[in-house]
Amino acid sequence: MTAVFVHGNPETAAVWEPLLAELGDRSTVCLSPPGFGAPWPEGFGATAVEYRDWLIAELEKFPEPVDLVGHDWGGAHVLNAVMARPELVRTWASDTAGAFDPDYVWHDLAQVWQKPGVGEEAVAAMFGAPVEARAARLVSGGMHEAVAAKVAEGMNDDMARAVLPLYRSAAQPALAESGRNLGRAAERPGLVVLATEDHYVGTDEQRRRSAERAGAKVAVLEGLGHWWMTQDPVQGARVLTEFWDSSK
Repeated sequence: MTAVFVHGNPETAAVWEPLLAELGDRSTVCLSPPGFGAPWPEGFGATAVEYRDWLIAELEKFPEPVDLVGHDWGGAHVLNAVMARPELVRTWASDTAGAFDPDYVWHDLAQVWQKPGVGEEAVAAMFGAPVEARAARLVSGGMHEAVAAKVAEGMNDDMARAVLPLYRSAAQPALAESGRNLGRAAERPGLVVLATEDHYVGTDEQRRRSAERAGAKVAVLEGLGHWWMTQDPVQGARVLTEFWDSSK
């Protein structure tokens, strides 16, 4: 069974490398969303719905349902795709389920990006900074230094171009409205990864409520933050493997 990994913003597939190394000979594929390590398709508008449709199209290429794993915006793309086409996956895992709770409030930086003018200024400052400064910012947020160096190199113009339309398309109440369909995700075994120090993706209560609505198990990663897969890849690989094995 192939495990498919989808990352978020401002990231490349390098965020998964430490965890993938712990999975041994399991078949794995990383799907990079357009602009986030993958080319920008002609006519692509970088909205949440377009990323959902991109992921669905990619999943349709696999000969059988996959074990789908998403982090950050990748976790939202995963849930959006599974809510629309649950038959494309055997299982799903996401650390972003709390964002689909009706009471979820976007984190401060996302709210800046969603505002005209100041959002453009913030993106220009972030992506226009020297690569060393970009890496240092990622490290200060909890990303492992070696991974941050690789990710910072991939923070290019295409990624900068994608940030604003993506976040603006999901300004509330849009994300909460998408979450009304969480029950459809229960058609396949699901796992909500709850890193206790990740304060970008909702409160513990919001994440647990979304898990319950989606019929999903909860894996608590005590003391880990937003980039849990780089902080403790051994534990991350273990909770995923245990979930996959229990879903056979």
